Amino acid sequence: MSTVIYQSPIFGPVHSRRLGVSLGINLLPGDGKVCSFDCVYCECGFNAPHRAHQPLPTCEEVCSKLEERLRDMTENGPKPDVLTFAGNGEPTVHPDFANIVKGVSALRDKYFPNAQLSILSNGTRVSNKDVRDALLMFDNAILKLDTVSADYINLVDQPCGHYCVEDQIHYFAELGKKIIIQTMFMKGVHEGKDVDNCREEYIQPWLDALVRINPRKVMIYTIDRETPSPLLEKATKEELDSIGERVRTLGIECSVSY
Repeated sequence: MSTVIYQSPIFGPVHSRRLGVSLGINLLPGDGKVCSFDCVYCECGFNAPHRAHQPLPTCEEVCSKLEERLRDMTENGPKPDVLTFAGNGEPTVHPDFANIVKGVSALRDKYFPNAQLSILSNGTRVSNKDVRDALLMFDNAILKLDTVSADYINLVDQPCGHYCVEDQIHYFAELGKKIIIQTMFMKGVHEGKDVDNCREEYIQPWLDALVRINPRKVMIYTIDRETPSPLLEKATKEELDSIGERVRTLGIECSVSY
């Protein structure tokens, strides 16, 4: 199975299905994963076989490498649509996350003020006030909520430590219109158990949670690359379109990626 391990601290730009020309900012080591989830569909593979041995990049390293890359892009292109905190795991686990966000925001304003600042996060550290305050600096704070079923979360997202979905929904609701909810819909089997969250037993409680959160937008998507769990399958276009339309009937913008 192939896995994607990103360079650290800067990679790309890549052409994102949802964000356009995206210059990646990886706050994790460049030789493996550091994540508070161990998702069965993660393009970077499972955590255990990809343990990182290099240290986390410092704030100074991130900003220095980013400025070097942005200078090059002003001269040689391409022009980035977005600077995206993503990479080999969960960006918010970095202990200097808030200061790095401030530094990156200043460099964005200096070189490409029209580029947006985005983050792809599982939201597991949203209970931390410093993390919540830093998330407010993003144009697109994209936070994960695959379901509200604890059993499904434990099977598919596989949190590494304490995780309470009710607490997540509470803090997401505090951020409300400042965030975008991102949800993976898929089918198939993992460890002999059905992982189809396109079924009504998962969809309606998730929609109810969206009403409580009242996010600015919802992004729904399905598997696009090879997964570490081999028996996963894409949700169909018809299923995704149907779910997306139900989100829109709530008065919430929704994008669908197939």
